[in-house]
Amino acid sequence: MTLHTETVRYGSRSEFSAYVARDPRVTTPMPAVVVFQEAWGVDAHIEDVTRRFAQAGYVAVAPDMFAKDGVRPAPLTQERLVELTGFVNEMPMGTAFDPQKRAEALASRDAAFRARIEESLGAIMGGMNLAAYVPQLLATTKFLRTDFAPTRGKGIGSVGFCMGGGLSALLASHDPDLKGAIIFYGSPPPDDRVEHIRCPMMGFYGSKDARVMGTLPVFVEKMKSAGKRFESHVYEGAEHAFFNDARPVFNVDATRDSFARTCTFFASVLA
Repeated sequence: MTLHTETVRYGSRSEFSAYVARDPRVTTPMPAVVVFQEAWGVDAHIEDVTRRFAQAGYVAVAPDMFAKDGVRPAPLTQERLVELTGFVNEMPMGTAFDPQKRAEALASRDAAFRARIEESLGAIMGGMNLAAYVPQLLATTKFLRTDFAPTRGKGIGSVGFCMGGGLSALLASHDPDLKGAIIFYGSPPPDDRVEHIRCPMMGFYGSKDARVMGTLPVFVEKMKSAGKRFESHVYEGAEHAFFNDARPVFNVDATRDSFARTCTFFASVLA
């Protein structure tokens, strides 16, 4: 399938931007899947995942959460984030966020490289207040429902990875018209937002992802107590970011199963 891909601008001042992939042969509106990025931005991996959903029969949209007015700040440009992820991939899982271990790994690098890594990592960590992205989340679904011809009037689902998993959950708690939301190893929404969730949700997790797994039992119980639909799957032996085939932690078995379940979920809620 030959896909049409483009970058679109939207919002009241066209301040937001997103990577879009769709089948150009379809001339009537189609359901949309919003793909939320990892902390590494809308990179080659997220663009590839977005195209996978387009090939599955949706208009797939990956909002660039780091860009404002179409431009990312210098520490979060694609080039800088490629450099950062390369460095992070060289380290044992999770240790890049430990200041001491990171300093040890950077000690043999030149000063300019060390400065760039610290600046980019600091910019990412400074952007982890997910609630600050709510206006952009809602602007995205509004744009797709009302303003974007390829999706106008059709249902919308969301899926996100790591940081994006948290954004997918947060969107579900703020958009009453969302048809379904999927979390890949992301944080749950704040406790006081659970009651506002109206759509079914699904989550995928790696058993070795201690930080995120620590939040899962409480979220499962809160969703159950509130009468919400949430189905979670934990893959034994899988790490955080197991779906990312550009990273050493990629787990093909967990990816195969979770992607099949994701496609079945969207086929159901976006029918």
